[in-house]
Amino acid sequence: MKRVVIDRFGGPEVLQVAEVDDPRPGPGEVRVRVLASGVSFTDAQLRAGTYLGGPKPPFTPGYELVGIVDELGPGCSRVRVGDRVGVLTVWGANAELVCVPEVYAVAVPEDLDPAEVVSLVFPYMTAYQLLHRTSQAKPGESVLVHGAAGRVGTAILELGALAGLRLYGTAAGRDRAAVERLGAVAIDYQNEDFLARVRGLTGDGVDIALDGIGGPLSLRSFRALRPGGRLVVFGRYATIAQGRKNWPGVIAWYAATGSVALWGWLSSRRKVLSYRIQKLRIHHQDWFQADFLVLLEMLRRGEIHPVVAERLPLSEARRAHELLGSTASKGKIVLLP
Repeated sequence: MKRVVIDRFGGPEVLQVAEVDDPRPGPGEVRVRVLASGVSFTDAQLRAGTYLGGPKPPFTPGYELVGIVDELGPGCSRVRVGDRVGVLTVWGANAELVCVPEVYAVAVPEDLDPAEVVSLVFPYMTAYQLLHRTSQAKPGESVLVHGAAGRVGTAILELGALAGLRLYGTAAGRDRAAVERLGAVAIDYQNEDFLARVRGLTGDGVDIALDGIGGPLSLRSFRALRPGGRLVVFGRYATIAQGRKNWPGVIAWYAATGSVALWGWLSSRRKVLSYRIQKLRIHHQDWFQADFLVLLEMLRRGEIHPVVAERLPLSEARRAHELLGSTASKGKIVLLP
Protein backbone atom coordinates (compact mmCIF):
# COMPACT_ATOMS: atom_id res chain seq x y z
CA MET A 1 0.00 0.00 0.00
CA LYS A 2 0.95 3.67 -0.18
CA ARG A 3 1.19 6.09 2.72
CA VAL A 4 2.48 9.59 3.31
CA VAL A 5 5.65 9.75 5.41
CA ILE A 6 7.30 12.61 7.32
CA ASP A 7 10.92 11.60 7.95
CA ARG A 8 11.98 14.86 9.65
CA PHE A 9 10.32 17.97 11.02
CA GLY A 10 10.05 20.88 8.61
CA GLY A 11 7.95 22.45 5.86
CA PRO A 12 5.91 20.73 3.13
CA GLU A 13 9.12 19.55 1.46
CA VAL A 14 9.57 16.83 4.11
CA LEU A 15 6.48 14.95 2.88
CA GLN A 16 7.03 11.80 0.83
CA VAL A 17 4.79 9.01 -0.43
CA ALA A 18 6.16 5.53 0.29
CA GLU A 19 5.09 2.00 -0.63
CA VAL A 20 5.04 -0.33 2.37
CA ASP A 21 3.60 -3.70 3.32
CA ASP A 22 -0.10 -3.78 4.09
CA PRO A 23 -0.69 -3.44 7.85
CA ARG A 24 -2.50 -6.17 9.79
CA PRO A 25 -4.86 -5.30 12.66
CA GLY A 26 -3.82 -6.28 16.15
CA PRO A 27 -6.09 -7.23 19.07
CA GLY A 28 -8.99 -4.80 19.35
CA GLU A 29 -8.13 -3.15 16.02
CA VAL A 30 -9.86 -3.00 12.66
CA ARG A 31 -8.25 -2.28 9.31
CA VAL A 32 -9.88 0.45 7.24
CA ARG A 33 -9.52 0.98 3.50
CA VAL A 34 -9.45 4.77 3.32
CA LEU A 35 -11.93 6.60 1.09
CA ALA A 36 -10.99 10.10 2.25
CA SER A 37 -8.58 11.58 4.78
CA GLY A 38 -8.13 15.17 5.83
CA VAL A 39 -5.28 17.66 5.68
CA SER A 40 -5.53 20.42 8.28
CA PHE A 41 -3.51 23.05 10.09
CA THR A 42 -3.01 20.51 12.85
CA ASP A 43 -1.17 18.33 10.34
CA ALA A 44 1.11 21.28 9.67
CA GLN A 45 1.78 21.46 13.41
CA LEU A 46 2.58 17.75 13.48
CA ARG A 47 4.87 18.21 10.47
CA ALA A 48 6.66 21.18 12.07
CA GLY A 49 6.99 19.45 15.47
CA THR A 50 4.87 21.95 17.45
CA TYR A 51 1.90 19.71 18.24
CA LEU A 52 1.61 18.80 21.94
CA GLY A 53 2.17 15.07 22.36
CA GLY A 54 2.82 14.56 18.65
CA PRO A 55 4.94 11.70 17.26
CA LYS A 56 8.60 11.84 16.33
CA PRO A 57 9.63 11.14 12.72
CA PRO A 58 9.21 8.96 10.82
CA PHE A 59 5.40 8.97 10.95
CA THR A 60 2.33 9.36 8.76
CA PRO A 61 0.17 12.48 9.23
CA GLY A 62 -3.60 12.66 8.88
CA TYR A 63 -5.93 13.58 11.72
CA GLU A 64 -9.14 11.99 10.44
CA LEU A 65 -10.51 9.56 7.88
CA VAL A 66 -13.59 7.96 6.42
CA GLY A 67 -13.28 4.45 5.00
CA ILE A 68 -14.54 0.89 4.80
CA VAL A 69 -13.60 -1.81 7.30
CA ASP A 70 -11.91 -4.66 5.41
CA GLU A 71 -10.37 -6.77 8.19
CA LEU A 72 -11.03 -7.37 11.89
CA GLY A 73 -8.38 -8.05 14.50
CA PRO A 74 -8.81 -10.53 17.38
CA GLY A 75 -11.50 -9.56 19.86
CA CYS A 76 -13.48 -7.21 17.60
CA SER A 77 -17.25 -7.65 17.57
CA ARG A 78 -18.91 -4.21 17.29
CA VAL A 79 -18.15 -3.46 13.63
CA ARG A 80 -18.21 -5.77 10.63
CA VAL A 81 -16.23 -6.09 7.42
CA GLY A 82 -17.87 -3.78 4.90
CA ASP A 83 -19.00 -1.18 7.45
CA ARG A 84 -18.30 2.45 6.53
CA VAL A 85 -16.74 4.32 9.45
CA GLY A 86 -15.19 7.62 10.44
CA VAL A 87 -12.19 7.75 12.75
CA LEU A 88 -10.32 10.50 14.57
CA THR A 89 -6.79 9.13 14.24
CA VAL A 90 -4.77 12.24 15.32
CA TRP A 91 -2.03 10.99 12.99
CA GLY A 92 -1.71 8.14 10.51
CA ALA A 93 -4.80 8.70 8.30
CA ASN A 94 -3.01 9.75 5.08
CA ALA A 95 -2.64 6.21 3.75
CA GLU A 96 -4.51 3.62 1.70
CA LEU A 97 -4.94 1.24 4.64
CA VAL A 98 -5.00 2.19 8.34
CA CYS A 99 -5.41 0.05 11.45
CA VAL A 100 -7.38 1.77 14.22
CA PRO A 101 -8.84 0.78 17.61
CA GLU A 102 -12.36 -0.56 17.05
CA VAL A 103 -13.66 1.57 19.91
CA TYR A 104 -12.83 4.76 17.99
CA ALA A 105 -14.69 3.81 14.80
CA VAL A 106 -18.02 5.63 14.37
CA ALA A 107 -20.61 4.54 11.83
CA VAL A 108 -21.00 6.63 8.64
CA PRO A 109 -24.03 6.31 6.32
CA GLU A 110 -23.11 5.13 2.84
CA ASP A 111 -25.21 7.77 1.07
CA LEU A 112 -23.14 10.72 2.35
CA ASP A 113 -20.05 12.11 0.59
CA PRO A 114 -16.96 10.77 2.45
CA ALA A 115 -15.07 14.01 1.76
CA GLU A 116 -17.80 16.04 3.44
CA VAL A 117 -18.09 13.64 6.37
CA VAL A 118 -14.33 13.99 7.03
CA SER A 119 -15.07 17.59 8.07
CA LEU A 120 -17.52 16.31 10.69
CA VAL A 121 -14.93 14.04 12.30
CA PHE A 122 -12.55 16.88 13.20
CA PRO A 123 -13.46 20.54 12.38
CA TYR A 124 -17.20 20.31 13.07
CA MET A 125 -16.73 17.97 16.04
CA THR A 126 -14.27 20.47 17.51
CA ALA A 127 -16.73 23.31 16.96
CA TYR A 128 -19.68 21.38 18.39
CA GLN A 129 -17.85 20.26 21.51
CA LEU A 130 -16.35 23.71 22.11
CA LEU A 131 -19.87 25.13 22.19
CA HIS A 132 -21.85 22.36 23.84
CA ARG A 133 -19.41 20.29 25.91
CA THR A 134 -16.70 22.67 27.12
CA SER A 135 -18.20 26.17 27.24
CA GLN A 136 -21.79 24.84 27.61
CA ALA A 137 -23.23 27.74 25.64
CA LYS A 138 -26.85 28.68 26.26
CA PRO A 139 -29.26 30.25 23.73
CA GLY A 140 -28.92 34.03 23.71
CA GLU A 141 -25.34 34.09 25.01
CA SER A 142 -22.66 36.04 23.16
CA VAL A 143 -19.62 34.30 21.68
CA LEU A 144 -16.36 35.78 20.35
CA VAL A 145 -14.73 33.51 17.75
CA HIS A 146 -11.13 34.11 16.73
CA GLY A 147 -10.19 32.95 13.23
CA ALA A 148 -13.87 33.04 12.29
CA ALA A 149 -13.22 32.55 8.56
CA GLY A 150 -11.09 29.41 9.03
CA ARG A 151 -12.28 25.81 8.94
CA VAL A 152 -13.14 25.45 12.64
CA GLY A 153 -14.23 29.08 12.87
CA THR A 154 -16.74 28.65 10.06
CA ALA A 155 -18.10 25.51 11.71
CA ILE A 156 -18.50 27.38 15.02
CA LEU A 157 -20.46 30.15 13.31
CA GLU A 158 -22.78 27.68 11.57
CA LEU A 159 -23.41 25.68 14.73
CA GLY A 160 -23.62 28.79 16.90
CA ALA A 161 -26.34 30.29 14.71
CA LEU A 162 -28.32 27.04 14.96
CA ALA A 163 -27.95 27.19 18.75
CA GLY A 164 -29.34 30.73 18.95
CA LEU A 165 -26.10 32.43 20.00
CA ARG A 166 -25.01 36.01 19.34
CA LEU A 167 -21.78 35.74 17.38
CA TYR A 168 -18.76 38.01 16.90
CA GLY A 169 -15.91 36.82 14.68
CA THR A 170 -12.42 38.16 14.09
CA ALA A 171 -11.13 37.76 10.54
CA ALA A 172 -9.14 39.58 7.88
CA GLY A 173 -10.97 42.35 6.06
CA ARG A 174 -11.18 40.28 2.87
CA ASP A 175 -13.25 37.69 4.77
CA ARG A 176 -15.75 40.13 6.30
CA ALA A 177 -18.56 39.19 3.90
CA ALA A 178 -18.06 35.45 4.51
CA VAL A 179 -18.29 35.94 8.28
CA GLU A 180 -21.35 38.15 8.01
CA ARG A 181 -23.12 35.66 5.73
CA LEU A 182 -22.95 33.19 8.59
CA GLY A 183 -24.77 35.60 10.89
CA ALA A 184 -21.84 36.99 12.88
CA VAL A 185 -20.61 40.53 13.45
CA ALA A 186 -17.26 40.66 11.67
CA ILE A 187 -14.28 42.33 13.36
CA ASP A 188 -11.30 43.12 11.12
CA TYR A 189 -8.40 42.17 13.39
CA GLN A 190 -5.90 43.79 11.02
CA ASN A 191 -7.45 47.25 11.27
CA GLU A 192 -9.56 47.16 14.44
CA ASP A 193 -8.82 46.58 18.13
CA PHE A 194 -11.05 43.57 18.75
CA LEU A 195 -11.15 44.18 22.50
CA ALA A 196 -12.34 47.77 22.11
CA ARG A 197 -14.83 46.72 19.43
CA VAL A 198 -16.29 43.93 21.53
CA ARG A 199 -16.71 46.20 24.52
CA GLY A 200 -18.30 48.84 22.32
CA LEU A 201 -20.75 46.36 20.84
CA THR A 202 -21.70 44.56 24.05
CA GLY A 203 -21.12 47.06 26.85
CA ASP A 204 -19.68 44.57 29.34
CA GLY A 205 -18.04 41.91 27.15
CA VAL A 206 -19.00 38.47 25.84
CA ASP A 207 -20.13 35.35 27.65
CA ILE A 208 -17.72 33.07 25.78
CA ALA A 209 -14.43 33.59 23.91
CA LEU A 210 -13.10 30.74 21.76
CA ASP A 211 -9.38 31.11 21.05
CA GLY A 212 -7.70 28.73 18.63
CA ILE A 213 -4.69 31.00 18.12
CA GLY A 214 -3.32 31.29 21.64
CA GLY A 215 -0.33 33.19 22.95
CA PRO A 216 -0.74 36.86 23.95
CA LEU A 217 -4.15 36.88 22.25
CA SER A 218 -5.50 34.71 25.06
CA LEU A 219 -4.71 37.40 27.64
CA ARG A 220 -6.69 40.01 25.68
CA SER A 221 -9.49 37.52 25.06
CA PHE A 222 -9.83 37.01 28.81
CA ARG A 223 -10.29 40.76 29.18
CA ALA A 224 -13.14 40.60 26.63
CA LEU A 225 -15.24 38.45 29.00
CA ARG A 226 -18.17 39.80 30.96
CA PRO A 227 -18.70 38.63 34.57
CA GLY A 228 -19.49 34.92 34.45
CA GLY A 229 -17.71 34.56 31.12
CA ARG A 230 -15.64 31.61 29.90
CA LEU A 231 -12.48 31.64 27.78
CA VAL A 232 -11.70 28.36 25.99
CA VAL A 233 -8.13 27.98 24.69
CA PHE A 234 -7.92 25.20 22.11
CA GLY A 235 -5.16 25.98 19.60
CA ARG A 236 -1.54 26.95 18.98
CA TYR A 237 -1.73 28.76 15.65
CA ALA A 238 0.98 31.24 16.65
CA THR A 239 3.60 28.48 17.05
CA ILE A 240 4.11 28.17 13.27
CA ALA A 241 5.47 30.81 10.90
CA GLN A 242 5.78 30.17 7.14
CA GLY A 243 5.10 26.48 7.67
CA ARG A 244 7.88 25.90 10.22
CA LYS A 245 8.27 25.96 13.98
CA ASN A 246 8.32 29.51 15.27
CA TRP A 247 10.40 29.36 18.45
CA PRO A 248 9.54 32.92 19.61
CA GLY A 249 5.88 32.01 19.06
CA VAL A 250 6.27 28.76 21.00
CA ILE A 251 7.86 30.57 23.96
CA ALA A 252 5.21 33.32 23.87
CA TRP A 253 2.43 30.73 23.69
CA TYR A 254 3.60 28.87 26.79
CA ALA A 255 4.19 32.07 28.75
CA ALA A 256 0.82 33.58 27.84
CA THR A 257 -1.11 30.33 28.30
CA GLY A 258 0.38 29.85 31.76
CA SER A 259 -0.41 33.45 32.67
CA VAL A 260 -4.02 33.34 31.51
CA ALA A 261 -4.58 29.98 33.24
CA LEU A 262 -3.32 31.52 36.50
CA TRP A 263 -5.48 34.60 35.89
CA GLY A 264 -8.53 32.38 35.48
CA TRP A 265 -7.68 30.35 38.57
CA LEU A 266 -7.44 33.50 40.67
CA SER A 267 -10.61 35.06 39.26
CA SER A 268 -13.92 34.41 40.95
CA ARG A 269 -15.92 35.95 38.09
CA ARG A 270 -14.44 34.44 34.93
CA LYS A 271 -13.18 31.00 33.92
CA VAL A 272 -10.38 29.75 31.68
CA LEU A 273 -10.96 26.34 30.13
CA SER A 274 -8.99 24.23 27.67
CA TYR A 275 -10.11 21.82 24.98
CA ARG A 276 -8.28 19.11 23.06
CA ILE A 277 -10.45 16.89 20.93
CA GLN A 278 -8.40 13.73 21.34
CA LYS A 279 -8.22 14.07 25.14
CA LEU A 280 -11.98 14.52 25.49
CA ARG A 281 -12.55 11.57 23.14
CA ILE A 282 -10.38 9.31 25.32
CA HIS A 283 -12.37 10.10 28.46
CA HIS A 284 -15.79 10.42 26.80
CA GLN A 285 -16.00 8.21 23.72
CA ASP A 286 -19.77 8.10 24.33
CA TRP A 287 -19.88 11.89 23.82
CA PHE A 288 -17.94 11.58 20.58
CA GLN A 289 -20.37 8.96 19.28
CA ALA A 290 -23.43 10.97 20.32
CA ASP A 291 -22.12 14.27 18.96
CA PHE A 292 -21.15 12.65 15.65
CA LEU A 293 -24.71 11.35 15.23
CA VAL A 294 -26.05 14.85 15.84
CA LEU A 295 -23.70 16.30 13.21
CA LEU A 296 -24.62 13.60 10.68
CA GLU A 297 -28.30 14.47 11.08
CA MET A 298 -27.54 18.17 10.69
CA LEU A 299 -25.66 17.39 7.48
CA ARG A 300 -28.49 15.22 6.16
CA ARG A 301 -31.05 17.96 6.88
CA GLY A 302 -28.90 20.57 5.13
CA GLU A 303 -28.41 22.64 8.30
CA ILE A 304 -24.61 22.61 8.03
CA HIS A 305 -22.55 22.91 4.87
CA PRO A 306 -18.98 21.56 5.11
CA VAL A 307 -17.02 22.91 2.17
CA VAL A 308 -14.46 20.70 0.42
CA ALA A 309 -11.90 23.11 -1.03
CA GLU A 310 -9.65 20.53 -2.70
CA ARG A 311 -9.86 16.82 -3.51
CA LEU A 312 -6.38 15.52 -4.26
CA PRO A 313 -4.82 12.08 -4.74
CA LEU A 314 -2.55 10.73 -2.03
CA SER A 315 0.45 11.38 -4.28
CA GLU A 316 -0.16 15.14 -3.98
CA ALA A 317 0.12 15.30 -0.18
CA ARG A 318 2.93 17.83 -0.42
CA ARG A 319 0.79 20.13 -2.58
CA ALA A 320 -2.05 19.73 -0.08
CA HIS A 321 0.20 21.06 2.69
CA GLU A 322 1.37 23.91 0.47
CA LEU A 323 -2.28 24.86 -0.09
CA LEU A 324 -3.12 24.98 3.61
CA GLY A 325 -2.37 28.68 3.95
CA SER A 326 -3.92 29.78 0.69
CA THR A 327 -7.23 27.99 1.29
CA ALA A 328 -7.58 28.80 4.99
CA SER A 329 -10.98 30.40 4.52
CA LYS A 330 -12.28 28.21 1.71
CA GLY A 331 -12.87 24.80 3.25
CA LYS A 332 -11.36 21.40 3.82
CA ILE A 333 -8.49 19.83 1.89
CA VAL A 334 -9.08 16.11 1.39
CA LEU A 335 -6.82 13.34 0.10
CA LEU A 336 -8.53 10.56 -1.84
CA PRO A 337 -6.41 7.40 -2.08
